[in-house]
Amino acid sequence: MKSVRALYEGRVQGVGFRWTVKDLSRGFDVAGTVKNLPDGRVEVVAQGDETDDFLEEIRRSTLAGHIEQERLETIPRVQGLRGFLIVP
Repeated sequence: MKSVRALYEGRVQGVGFRWTVKDLSRGFDVAGTVKNLPDGRVEVVAQGDETDDFLEEIRRSTLAGHIEQERLETIPRVQGLRGFLIVP
């Protein structure tokens, strides 16, 4: 199972980014979180068998026009992560 932390930069806050990511997650075998960061970026933590496909779907979605940069890093598996949550 793959676990990834993705950071998105651009006009990614105040445009429904987190809600769209959560909606997109429903089509994939992934669990994770999405949250706004104080510096204006959005962080997505995703893990599961379809993590790569899920991240590709974010890139192809209506969010693509808001993303100026995506930074990915593989992270250790997050224990107890179930579903996909918007974190305040």
